[in-house]
Order: sequence, then structure tokens, then C-alpha cells
Amino acid sequence: MKKILKIFMFIVFGIVLIGTFVFLWNKSRTKEIKYETVMPEIKTIEKKTIITGVVEPRNEVAIKPQISGIIVEVYKEAGQLIKSGDIIAKVKVIPDIAQLNSAESHLKTSEINLEQAHNNFDRVERLFQSGVASKESFEQAQTQLKTAKEGFNSAQENLQIIKEGISKNTEQYSNTLVKSTVSGMILDVPVKVGNSVIQANTFNDGTTIATIANMNDLIFVGKVDETEVGRISVGNQVKLIIGAIQDGDFEAKLEYISPKGTMESGATLFQVKAAVTKNKEGSFIRSGYSANGEIVTEKAEEVLAVPEFVLEFATDSAFVYIENPAKEEKEKYIKTQVKIGLSDGFFVEIKEGITAETHLRGKVADEKAKKQDKIK
Repeated sequence: MKKILKIFMFIVFGIVLIGTFVFLWNKSRTKEIKYETVMPEIKTIEKKTIITGVVEPRNEVAIKPQISGIIVEVYKEAGQLIKSGDIIAKVKVIPDIAQLNSAESHLKTSEINLEQAHNNFDRVERLFQSGVASKESFEQAQTQLKTAKEGFNSAQENLQIIKEGISKNTEQYSNTLVKSTVSGMILDVPVKVGNSVIQANTFNDGTTIATIANMNDLIFVGKVDETEVGRISVGNQVKLIIGAIQDGDFEAKLEYISPKGTMESGATLFQVKAAVTKNKEGSFIRSGYSANGEIVTEKAEEVLAVPEFVLEFATDSAFVYIENPAKEEKEKYIKTQVKIGLSDGFFVEIKEGITAETHLRGKVADEKAKKQDKIK
């Protein structure tokens, strides 16, 4: 039994050893490079600067309340068009206890002053009619009565404003109704009924009731690497590609390039802005859409071009391998120097060295070669 086990182990060891040898031998073999025949093409080659960014309204206006309190009504929602002066929400005032006590005390004092002024006026009026008091005394008492009435009315209105945020005389100027200051589309209404809001003051920015913008005045905001920013200039046409909107490109015009760069992830980037000048009919661009902007910096129209993968570089020269017309020759391809021009990263312009009828050698991509091997 032990002898059989030893023989079995020896056989297994031999199989593993031979398998390892075969694997290493196959791995060390130089893979045969497969080629395909490529023909030059007449193409228009464009060198572009790509800008990544977002599309947003040129101006967004935040509507804030003029008083602090509680939201009791919200009349508008995001997506609605609105005009300047339209009511967005209503705020209920929560009076400050100290101010309320002060206003009530002032009203009582004004009431006492009014009663005293009224009694004094009645007394002086009787004396004036009897010829005892002078006209000057009568007019003085009359003025004091009017002043006391005005003070009482003012104290009443002040108390009403503190309690309700509005009075009868100032109803048309009510600040409990939050109104839009501009026309446009409501982008966001971040408050709900029952939310507490505060007015803008020296210590805080106040609560935003709604954000409004003109969606017909949009800009593309992006960032360009320092290696590319020198190739663009204000006034350049920008082709916008918005991923969320299929089957359509948009046009913009570059109107701003930041004079100062910022460091992000080890690269220096410059902010740029482009006004959207042409919108695809029927398309609605939402604020915050991601987009890519393309600016053509160089262009070669209708030139002879070949794919970049057929080129071979040595020192400062470029070469291609053209098919040998002499079929009986051992060398199937002849190495030929060419003069190249503009490249877009996929195709390169050929200025000299070959013609449009030349057959070139191109290396087959790995995936393509594997498919060909499977077919064979």
C-alpha cells in the first residue's frame, strides 16, 4: 500500500512539474504581433480644449423676510414662474415679551395723557366762550389735545404692529407677506408651514424663503487647467454637451477667464464662464446640470490623415510602414518617413510622405486579435 502511495505522489509531482514548465515556457514566448491594413482618410482635424463644469443661472436671488416669526402660509412652489411683487408666503409675528410690555405701557400712558388733554381743552373752551380765557390759551389747549390724540393713535398702531406685524394704516406696506423682488422661475422653496424664520440683520443673513432666477439667462461655469488656459480667449465659441439632455448640443460664448488660479488636487485650475447663446428648441436646461465645454483651438480642414496607432517615432521623426508593392520580396512592409501636422488624439495630419492610395500597416488591438484567433 505504501509503495502504491509513493508511486502516486511521484506521478502527481511529475504532472505539476511538467505543467509549471509548460506554463513558464508559454509565458516567455514572444507573442506574434498581428497587423491590419489601414488606408489614409481625408478628414477635418480639430484640436480642442475640454472644460468640465455646470450650467446655472447668471443671477440667483434669495428672498428673505423683513420680520421674524412663523410661516403660516406658503403660496408658491419650486418650478413656478413668478412676477415681481407676487406673494410667496405669509409670516405670523411672534411678539417679543419685553417689547409687548413696553408698548402696552406706552399705550396706557398715552391714554392718560389724552384724557387729561381732553379735560383741559373742555375747561379752557368754556372759559374762552365766557371771555375769561384768551384765544392764545384756547389754541394752545387745542394743540395739546391734537398732540395727545396723535400720540394715542401711534401707541395703538405700535402695539398692533408688535402683536400682528401690521396695522390698519400700514396694511398696504405689510411685511408679514413675503413678496418676490424679481421676476423669474422659483428654483427652491426651502421653508414649510410652521417653520420659524428670522429677518436679515447685522448678525445674520436671515432665513431664505425662496430662490428665484431668470432661466433664460444661463451661464456655463467650468475650470481649465493651466496648460490649456493660454490657448483660449474671451469671445471663443463654446460647444456645450449636457449629459442629461440627449441628441443635442448647445452653444455658448466665452465671456470670462479668471486672472487667478486655484490649486485643486495638485493642479492649478482657472475658472471660466460662458454665456449660453443658443438653446435646443424644446429643451429645458435645469440649474446645476453637469456639462462639458469644447473650444476648438486649432483646425485643419480636409487634410490627409491616418490613425495615430500606425505611426512609429524615432528621435524627432515619424515613420509608417507601407505595403510593399513587390509581393515576391521578403519584406512585406517598407518603413517610410512622413511629416506630420495637427493631431486630435485619434487621427494625425500627414503633410508629406504618403498619398491617399497608400496601404499602411496597423497593429491590431489586443481584443481585436483575440477575436480573430477565436474565429480561426
